[in-house]
Amino acid sequence: MTPAITLAELLVWNDEASNFWKKHLDANPALLELPCDIGGTANVQGFVRHIWGVELRWSQRIAGLPPTDREKMPTGPLDTLFGLHTEAMRIFRTVLDDGAQNWEETMTLEFQQISPEKRIVSRRKVAAHALFHSQRHWAQLATLVRSAGFPSGFFGDILISSALA
Repeated sequence: MTPAITLAELLVWNDEASNFWKKHLDANPALLELPCDIGGTANVQGFVRHIWGVELRWSQRIAGLPPTDREKMPTGPLDTLFGLHTEAMRIFRTVLDDGAQNWEETMTLEFQQISPEKRIVSRRKVAAHALFHSQRHWAQLATLVRSAGFPSGFFGDILISSALA
């Protein structure tokens, strides 16, 4: 067994976290209105939209598809937002299962806040970023809801994930 962690394993870890939060938010819908300003959002529902919307947009870029316009993404309800994640996972899996993919191929990011020399990145790096982006935000959400008096029991550490042996 190689000591390297694969994108496919990170995808499983990401999906586990998203499924946890979908279930938790379904069981505690009032949390969706909890104020939250992370990622330019106003509440947890907007934050979840940001997380799953970014997953979708990165998966589309990696697959060579035009990214969905951020303004055209649904704002709710939660089941509809989860559809963004579901579609992103479908796209990621399709691309990861295609052995002909060139992961070293580069793309140019459109973010003006990033210096021009750092905007050219490999598809592999973009995929890793997309999956870690979600995990970082889920950890922020766990802290936010715990601080607001609603502990979630979220254990998002890869150490207890089924994604790795």
